[in-house]
Amino acid sequence: MKVLKSNVASFVLATLLSTTTLSVWAQGLDTRVISGTVSDGENPIANVAVTDGQHIVTTDENGFYSISTPVDSRFVYITTPAGYVVSVKDKTIPQFYQLLEGDKTTYDFKLTKNKHNDDKHTFVVHSDVQVTSTADIKQYKTVVEDCRKTIDAINGDVFGLDCGDIVGDSPFLYPNYIDAVSNLEIPMYRAIGNHDMDYYGRSHETSYHTFEKYFGPTVYSFNKGKAHYIVLNNNFFIGRDYFYMGYVDEKTFAWLEQDLALVPKDNLIFIVMHIPSQLTNETQQFKYDYFSIADQTVNARALHQLFKSHETHIITGHMHYNLNMEFGDKIMEHNTASACGTWWQIPECLDGTPRGYAVYEVDQNQVEWYYKGAEYDRNYQMRVYGVGQDDDFPTDVVVNVWNYDSKWKVELFEDGKKTADMTKFSGYDQYTKILCSDRSKVKYDWIYPTKNDHMFRATPKNPNAKLQVKVTDRFGNIYTQDINPTKE
Repeated sequence: MKVLKSNVASFVLATLLSTTTLSVWAQGLDTRVISGTVSDGENPIANVAVTDGQHIVTTDENGFYSISTPVDSRFVYITTPAGYVVSVKDKTIPQFYQLLEGDKTTYDFKLTKNKHNDDKHTFVVHSDVQVTSTADIKQYKTVVEDCRKTIDAINGDVFGLDCGDIVGDSPFLYPNYIDAVSNLEIPMYRAIGNHDMDYYGRSHETSYHTFEKYFGPTVYSFNKGKAHYIVLNNNFFIGRDYFYMGYVDEKTFAWLEQDLALVPKDNLIFIVMHIPSQLTNETQQFKYDYFSIADQTVNARALHQLFKSHETHIITGHMHYNLNMEFGDKIMEHNTASACGTWWQIPECLDGTPRGYAVYEVDQNQVEWYYKGAEYDRNYQMRVYGVGQDDDFPTDVVVNVWNYDSKWKVELFEDGKKTADMTKFSGYDQYTKILCSDRSKVKYDWIYPTKNDHMFRATPKNPNAKLQVKVTDRFGNIYTQDINPTKE
């Protein structure tokens, strides 16, 4: 028996060695070397990161790079350095990437010096446009028009980010969407959403090819001034019907480690992806149910760990509501309300946030932000209900402060004197409850309002006094609203 075991062990060992040798040999045949230069057309640009989505190299003093890449790699692309911009296709699609083609091995990149000092820059954030028809496209154009007015008022470098779900399982509308958003005439860097994926394939790797056809890689980065931007794909299609989970795969983590190694420690970092990393400040116990894995990133803890040394802002969508969370001193997540409101049925999102977009203003490695409701004034930052206007709290003044975070203050004044710090609670926006119950407007029977954690209430000492709500955001901006005694 001992001899038999020894013979079996020898056979297994020989087989493993042979398999390993074959695998290494096959890998050698399954790679190719691609190379090129990065320049401004006249001068080479050194230290530019170039990647195939797995490996990252940097250009030398002559602007030259070379990568040995697997033959199934789809793109070669750059991390656009601060101070430069790339060309833009169809007015909003940044051309930082090139599709790898046949036997072609040389791929050069030409950049243009930014006419603005991008140490100061502004970006707008759209999320969950989620068009499913040309009628939706028509409505989206009103959001785009509002956003264009905001952009036109900005003096300096400006670009856009989109957190995904550009379409609602309707990839045939990508050209219509591209035409509608082209009115912005700024580079828009897009993340893929779960409704942008190709479903019914056999694996995750089959899920993003249509999106790539229009917008390029789903994992990439770029720089502006002292800020580094990373776009991720955390929609992991599980190869069955339309099911997916929020998950960052190891290939992406390995790429992220290389990408981060090139980022100075004092740089601000923005991560853009579709599905939130978490929906609470604390990591919740893992559950094996669909909504738990589809509405959060199941390995978010590993993602947060990777960025613990940098001041990092995670910008996400997916939930169709606004939510700001802080994970320790360094990481903050901004879940951005949907541009479509409630699936283009009503103009409010599920939490009462008006459909619109976010605006971020970056100065060196500092950032300020606000949420802009489409077709509303920039100072419209809350919805206030007077006594008797909220069915759940009929004796209270109730206010929905949709961009609230822990550094905001919400106060009640009576006849010009502060009488209360309003109490935060989890509840429904009354106006949204009414709109969602109107089945003449809301055609989907699965639409319903959701509780949110940015509701506040206080019982006035004198309900007949002149009442006013005063809200102060983390940057010292003050918003006030007098009580409207009539129901909306």
